[in-house]
Amino acid sequence: ADMRFGIDLTIFGEYGDPALLVDLALEAEAAGWDGFFLWDHLTTTHEREVTDPWVVLSAVASRTEHLRLGPMVTPLARRRMPKLARETVALDHLSGGRLILGVGLGEHDEEEFSAFGDEADRPTRARILDESLALLEQLWSGEPVSFHGAHLQAESRPCLPTPIQRPRIPLWVAALWPFKRPLRRAAAWDGAFPISADGGFEYQMTPDELAQVIAFVAAERHAEGPYDIVHAGLLSGDAEADRQLVAAYAQVGVTWWLEHIYPGRMAATETRKLIRLGPPRSS
Repeated sequence: ADMRFGIDLTIFGEYGDPALLVDLALEAEAAGWDGFFLWDHLTTTHEREVTDPWVVLSAVASRTEHLRLGPMVTPLARRRMPKLARETVALDHLSGGRLILGVGLGEHDEEEFSAFGDEADRPTRARILDESLALLEQLWSGEPVSFHGAHLQAESRPCLPTPIQRPRIPLWVAALWPFKRPLRRAAAWDGAFPISADGGFEYQMTPDELAQVIAFVAAERHAEGPYDIVHAGLLSGDAEADRQLVAAYAQVGVTWWLEHIYPGRMAATETRKLIRLGPPRSS
């Protein structure tokens, strides 16, 4: 399978403008990118603008035809699963089955969790994340819902309609490398989005590190069917160098390259130029 290419955008500061983000998504579709993903945060550690990715993704879904789209990632411990199930199914239908749901533990424990009365303790949040995924799968199933976890409870008639995508909306799970538990969680679903625990935003995981991730996931994985390994990548803008760089990741088994536009990396005018260049496909 050929590698697919997406844009993974911060929603802070200059990028806290919903109209700008929709515009960049339209540019990405026109330039031949395969996906458009947005961070999901309530606040930042600084005082600056933040927008809501879900509202923006709705606009993107209704104005594009081919782009895969989704949050990268939404922290399930501060979300309510019945509401998230409705949002995701609505987006799946609105987009004609193009949603990919990125999920994770979340960060900024003080600013995004305890500040609003949500659970800040990470091990507890990890357990809530696992229960949330199990409940979400039930909510998407079209069957009556009965869930009794340590943290989440649900008894409900079926949630209809079901997603267009079968067997479910794809779930990509963020995992801090080299920790094993988050990767074990990711192996149970549809994709892993590994990020280095040691490097900052500007650190790009190496093909060797991703080969280790892939080997670990393969050993843990019991399900059949396609599985995505998603890389937060950093292109240079030099077409030939970028093609060689991407080829090294494709060779170890990375299936998605998400160009990582993190806070402070580049202004929107530069991001627009990078998007317009299109992805560095080998052919």
